[in-house]
Amino acid sequence: MRKDRILWADDEIDLLKVYVLFLEEKGYEVVTASNGKDAVDLCKKESFDIIFLDENMPGLSGLETIPLIKEIHPNVPLVMITKSEEENIMNMAIGSKIADYLTKPVNPSQILMTLKKNIHRREIQTEHTASSYRSEFGRIGMQINDSLLYEDWVEVYKKLVYWELELSETDSGMDEMLKMQKTEANSTFNKFIKRHYIDWFKYPELRPLLSPDVFKTKVFPLLDAGEKIFFVLIDNFRYDQWKIIREILNEFYTFSEESMYSSILPTATQYARNAIFSGLMPLQIQQMFPDLWVDEEEEEGKNVNEKDLIETQFQRFRKNYSFSYHKINESSYCEKMIERLPQLDDNDLNVCVLNFIDMLSHSRTESKMMRELANDENAYRSLTLSWFRHSGTLELLKAIAKRGYKVVLTTDHGTIQVKNPIKVIGDRNTNVNLRYKLGKNLSYNQKEVFEVTDPEEVGLPSPNVSTTYIFAGNEDFFAYPNNYNYYVSYYRNTFQHGGISLEEMLVPLVVMQPK
Repeated sequence: MRKDRILWADDEIDLLKVYVLFLEEKGYEVVTASNGKDAVDLCKKESFDIIFLDENMPGLSGLETIPLIKEIHPNVPLVMITKSEEENIMNMAIGSKIADYLTKPVNPSQILMTLKKNIHRREIQTEHTASSYRSEFGRIGMQINDSLLYEDWVEVYKKLVYWELELSETDSGMDEMLKMQKTEANSTFNKFIKRHYIDWFKYPELRPLLSPDVFKTKVFPLLDAGEKIFFVLIDNFRYDQWKIIREILNEFYTFSEESMYSSILPTATQYARNAIFSGLMPLQIQQMFPDLWVDEEEEEGKNVNEKDLIETQFQRFRKNYSFSYHKINESSYCEKMIERLPQLDDNDLNVCVLNFIDMLSHSRTESKMMRELANDENAYRSLTLSWFRHSGTLELLKAIAKRGYKVVLTTDHGTIQVKNPIKVIGDRNTNVNLRYKLGKNLSYNQKEVFEVTDPEEVGLPSPNVSTTYIFAGNEDFFAYPNNYNYYVSYYRNTFQHGGISLEEMLVPLVVMQPK
């Protein structure tokens, strides 16, 4: 088995033999050099896992040696060791992207800690994370089986996302174990929704925070308290995606509230987002404002009336606040929005809808290259993080923070990677969504779906007298018998929304205060 190799360059290397012996006893191979030039020459001929450099060497100093070694081995950790505690030397060393900075006299435990941090960090973290998840596995399993209330499911989902993110940073091989537990959780959550969803509308006092409640409970109280608010809705934005971009936003915001609410069914833009902006269920929108509701079979865009729906909610609650509405589909719109921010200062509320994640999930379905880039949950999150880090959205949120606005950040629904086809037969008027169907002549296996034969019970409109809604749960998606094999192979492993899952229904709702 290959030993980890250390290069140690110090003009007093003979005085460091005790350290060399200590490291060799610990199983490391140590190569020494007495000056920077020799260290550079050794790097040209050999490879090392970590390099220790004395800052004050004759000829090439440690600081001068760093860039020369980085040209040869850019990814090898470099550790600066120095007698000096001058701040400018520390700054220059850190600016050179060293891995660690040690002040003489160093002791063996410091050296060992540096090695563990820079060479063995991943394997130590992997072992610790795997061990921790193994011990937690049983407790989460019991929690899944004992989850009788909506609040219990929020806690289960938070734990699953936590471990999903932790394990994604390791090579523990525990991913399959977590996937199985997540599948079990979604299966049990699906049963929970089937049992309780209709009751949420029969007995509103029992229901959790739903899409129509977001403005009433989270936005209006802030406006009533005199706050100026930006309401930012990122379409198709899941809780795990929020957790990975949170660290970036932490530089500009504090988070006074990090919670979740439940998207209504169908977990699709036409229904869930319109419910947020109107403060009404879809059936109520259709009845009260028929001109603002667009039925499934109509060609018109399903979310073209969002500004008008916000206006109706303000009027209904007798809120006289001024607001603006903006839909942002590409980065250039963000740039224009940033330029316009001074003009928006007089508004009490500014609403922004960002469609980037939605476009990402759709392009992943339609583009072979995007499928390769986001072939699993971890890759999909990574793509989201990369987009956000380099996007106009981040620049917009930074600019909003500079102007002192409080931000309510949320989404209308999440999305899930689908794997299991369910056969359904419908007429030509049946909608195209893969996670929910509505129609008057649907044929399906009742055991495989959540069936709503009376849409009025759950606040949904009926285009026809005998309209039925069916919802897919777990990782299922609806497929027609015609051209079945092609259809299934095309959509399997794509990210879809509209149905019942933790990922689609339990979505982030965050209140951010600028720093």
